[in-house]
Amino acid sequence: MSLPDLKSPHVKLRPSSPGVQLQSVVQLNIGGHVYSTTVGTLRKIPNSKLSEMFSGPSKPKTDAEGRYFIDRDGTHFGLILEYLRTQAVPTHHVQEVRCEAVFYELKPLVKLLDETPQLFGETVGRQQFLSRVPNYQENLEIIIRVARAEAIAARYSNIIVCVLRSEEDLARCRDAMSSLNTEKESVVTFGPWKAPATVEDLLDCIKMDIEAKGYRVSFEPHSTDKGFLFKSYDYFYKMNFQWW
Repeated sequence: MSLPDLKSPHVKLRPSSPGVQLQSVVQLNIGGHVYSTTVGTLRKIPNSKLSEMFSGPSKPKTDAEGRYFIDRDGTHFGLILEYLRTQAVPTHHVQEVRCEAVFYELKPLVKLLDETPQLFGETVGRQQFLSRVPNYQENLEIIIRVARAEAIAARYSNIIVCVLRSEEDLARCRDAMSSLNTEKESVVTFGPWKAPATVEDLLDCIKMDIEAKGYRVSFEPHSTDKGFLFKSYDYFYKMNFQWW
């Protein structure tokens, strides 16, 4: 009598043998990425979506090769498996892995990822700072919309960004702003804000968030050259969109 092929996901294991079931080897097809593991590994975190998929009689559908198929990007699923096997917290592709951990409802992993330097800095540092910059997200959308409108038959779009660190900056740059308005240039203003972050910090955030949408951008100081007593490029920066 031959032994059952434990690598086949179609093997029906006796409910009275949970130990054997946990050791059963399965193959997964996660969006075209193939992984091999055990049922016990997949059920390591109780009440997770991944555990529920392989706990009851209703398991995921199988592909043409008999592998369990999950219609999900499997690029980083190996890091999920490594955590389930060894409790090793990923240090690369942290945001992508967190997204998958949320989908599979792996709450302990999500909590650990939130405490990594990458996500801690993003959520506790950068996002809290940006929440104190008035109309930050709205201004990003305006920048993109204006840049796209000015991209007709041109390789670059130029948007003038005015950054006001404090109320004092707001008062001092009014004349420079009036000058720019007479030149009919597009100006998007950020600030003032109450946080230790600098103007350079804000410019980095703007660049980072717009590039995350797929655009190529760069900053350079912009001077109105109108003979003001202060350097107008202390407040004004030219943001360049490159289209090809």
